[in-house]
Amino acid sequence: MKRSIWFWLYFIVAIGLAIYFATRIIMVISGYGVNSYVRNISISADSKNKDLNVIATAAAIAPATNSYTIDLQQVKDRIRAVPGVKEAAIRRKPDGNLSIKVQLYEAIALWTDGENYFPISADGTIVNKPRQERDENSVVFRGPVPNDISEITKAAHNLLSDLDYMEWIEGRRWNLHTSGDITVLLPEKNPADAIGSLIVLNKNHKILSKKLTTIDMRDSSRILVK
Repeated sequence: MKRSIWFWLYFIVAIGLAIYFATRIIMVISGYGVNSYVRNISISADSKNKDLNVIATAAAIAPATNSYTIDLQQVKDRIRAVPGVKEAAIRRKPDGNLSIKVQLYEAIALWTDGENYFPISADGTIVNKPRQERDENSVVFRGPVPNDISEITKAAHNLLSDLDYMEWIEGRRWNLHTSGDITVLLPEKNPADAIGSLIVLNKNHKILSKKLTTIDMRDSSRILVK
């Protein structure tokens, strides 16, 4: 008898809890109750010291919006269209609030179309954030670029005071253009090492200060000048 009483007591409690949670879920989905509305949107990025206000603007979600009427894919598409955003992820929390995480392109140099300068990432992605003035501490590229410019950018930084821009030639090698209007033809293999040799040559012989038009370093056994 006692077991039967406890069984029915637990059964009634379970039914009551099921009805309660089912009612809460229905209320949230249908737009009733405090957990149905967006009260807070948390935005985070994989890079520090970034202004994320533009992400919030692109999300375009007004406070007190019914969380379950928001098309998360559309919000994601708007955020991914923001210049500098590589990827975005959005999660709807159980309390109705939203969590947005973005992955940003990390600019390591600049790319120019001849008029404006654009940030460019290590994988060669040009970010549509043009500026009119050049950053003197940045390597500049022109024309097409390969999928990885990290090594050549690092090497070119060591020649920054004499560098005008870098140019990818025929999809296989680099030309280095100096601020003194000298074109340096770098080899296909180990162009970073060639830049190192050019730095030593310039330190010892001031070759970049001479009245030259071309320095051909494509043959590792000799350097041709014109």
